[in-house]
Amino acid sequence: MAFDVKLMEILACPVCKGKLDYDKQQQELICKFDRLAYAIEIGIPVLLESEARRLTEKD
Repeated sequence: MAFDVKLMEILACPVCKGKLDYDKQQQELICKFDRLAYAIEIGIPVLLESEARRLTEKD
């Protein structure tokens, strides 16, 4: 199942409530402010801070 990009209009970072960016190649939603990447599994975003990946300097 593919991620529906129309959801980007209503999704927000669960930590700061800011805008998320969609990384199609990595299948992640990115919060640049908090430097967190939320995985998209089977077309469903996992918007849990405890499950998020911390972005490194090279990301």
